[in-house]
Amino acid sequence: MIYLDHAATAPVRREVLEAMTPYLTSVFGNPSSHHTVGESAASALEDARSRVARVLGMRTGDIVFTAGGTEANNLAVKGIVLAALTQGRRHLVVSPIEHESILESAEYLRRFHGVEVSRVAVDPRGRIDSESLRHALRDDTALVALGHANNEIGTVQDLPGLIAVAHGASVPVHVDAVQSAGWLSLAGSGADAIAIAGHKLGTPKGIGALGVRGRVPMEALLHGGGQERGRRSGTENVAGAVGLATALELAEAEREAIAARVGAATQRFIGAVRTLVPDAELTGDPRDRLPGTASFTFAGVSGEAVLLELERRGVVSSSGSACAAGSDEPSHVLLACGIDPRVAQTSVRFTFGRETLADDAPERLASLVADSVRSVGDM
Repeated sequence: MIYLDHAATAPVRREVLEAMTPYLTSVFGNPSSHHTVGESAASALEDARSRVARVLGMRTGDIVFTAGGTEANNLAVKGIVLAALTQGRRHLVVSPIEHESILESAEYLRRFHGVEVSRVAVDPRGRIDSESLRHALRDDTALVALGHANNEIGTVQDLPGLIAVAHGASVPVHVDAVQSAGWLSLAGSGADAIAIAGHKLGTPKGIGALGVRGRVPMEALLHGGGQERGRRSGTENVAGAVGLATALELAEAEREAIAARVGAATQRFIGAVRTLVPDAELTGDPRDRLPGTASFTFAGVSGEAVLLELERRGVVSSSGSACAAGSDEPSHVLLACGIDPRVAQTSVRFTFGRETLADDAPERLASLVADSVRSVGDM
């Protein structure tokens, strides 16, 4: 099996499991307990917090451990906007290509708290224009929430430029970095809040983090024992936090070398697919994109049927976000980029990971894609 769905989840790294094991066995204490067993767990938790903070370019106290990226995005969007309501700020800005955890959080705030939500349009490549963002900002804007890199088409936003526009209007920015963490640098972005998810980096599922700078007021969504400095109650997942810190550090240390290698292989794959399947259209920005992401539409064929043919040939990929799997609706990301709904339903996404590929792998994979598209077209 050739696994090309790393944007959905990545294999657990051996080094991460080894780092986690002591905190699943011998150092099993509750970090809130005031005895030696609990204090050992608390020490490991705070060490993991400081390690995550270093990679994100934040202070140790800025890091809130969560159960994953969806919770981190919910906490940032709802928590920051709810806190801003007390100051009369009730306007939120997002783009139409964001992950559902941002869009649904925005919809919740609109329905139940009367928050006005503006969606900044994107161009056909999925890029947010800084001038469009500038025009969307208002005196009562509480937050701009946007993805660093899109999970379906891989387009990377001009983060420094967009953040500069928002900060020029004294508006904080939350960045969904679930897809970009490990591929792109996050330190020095100037973001006021950053969400990451461990399972994209090689941890087991169930751990994530939100970095939110201390100057940004944020309401808690989970209430109880006051853990995570009162911002996220619930007994912390110490083993998960250690695993996340380990995975993030490993990814950061390897980032430039792996991004270059995987990016080159992905570009060869894209070129070969376009040669073998003339009707294939690459979606997203052709240059400013995640190194390992290649998403195509194949006009006239069913994307789901192509996926089945690929899996029959030993290649596992997807039609887009795993969070929207099973939906018959065309991708909201592709629709926002102006792609016809019928064409959007032909989309197939290939996302490569850090594993080393054989020298001829990109071309061989492209050949399997072409064979699968032809098989579906002949049905």
